[in-house]
Amino acid sequence: MPIDTAELSAALPRLYRYALRLSRDPDLAADVVQDTAERALARSDQWRGEVPLERWLYRIAHNVFVDRVRRADRESVREIPVEEAEADWRDDDFTVDAEAVVERAALREELQDALLRLPFVYRATVVLHDIEGFTVPRIAESFDISLPAAKQRLRRGRMALVRALAEGHERRRATRDVPLRCWDARQHVSDYLDDRLDAPTRRAVESHLATCPTCPPLYAALVGVRAELDRLRDPDTVVPPELARRLEATLAGAGATDPHPPRLTG
Repeated sequence: MPIDTAELSAALPRLYRYALRLSRDPDLAADVVQDTAERALARSDQWRGEVPLERWLYRIAHNVFVDRVRRADRESVREIPVEEAEADWRDDDFTVDAEAVVERAALREELQDALLRLPFVYRATVVLHDIEGFTVPRIAESFDISLPAAKQRLRRGRMALVRALAEGHERRRATRDVPLRCWDARQHVSDYLDDRLDAPTRRAVESHLATCPTCPPLYAALVGVRAELDRLRDPDTVVPPELARRLEATLAGAGATDPHPPRLTG
């Protein structure tokens, strides 16, 4: 059945919020939402109206993430092995410093960092259930998995999240003299490479690179790859427009017969 572009437009901000919570990368979240909107419009004949449109969109967004993010997660973040985390919980001698874990979870950046260490399917389950308020049956339907599998993902994801927070506390104590957290520094290295940082941020990044044991090789690799990319420079390359404009163009194209297509900007 035809998709109501106004209903689709209304769901996109929530999908973007979900994608951003999964990735902490605004550009990646924008790409995921863009791909989701385009796939939904291209496959509108597959939506029969048997489930709410937004639920169907979450299913598409999940598949987009599987396509775009899962491998990158494994390559860029040291994931918590969820089976090992659950095995720890089975051990009567296993415990954590509860006060330290809860204090760290109360810090938004720390909690988001810990979430990023969960393998994607577990992270998505925890985010949808404990943040977005999805029920377990709805998650099972969205991911096209059984109810027991959805329950297992939620259980393992929560256990692994506690372990990630506990390990983060220990790592923070071991690196307390290193300026900035690694992600805080790493998210700026691209702008640092292009000399686009203000002076205080540049000094903080440089201090971090001077003391962190893991970030300097990453920055050196970035410099080397950038040098090789210069060899492929194409003067005709066009930079994609920002997310809202891309989505408006997509929706406007789908609703060409609508004299007042929905707008995503004010």
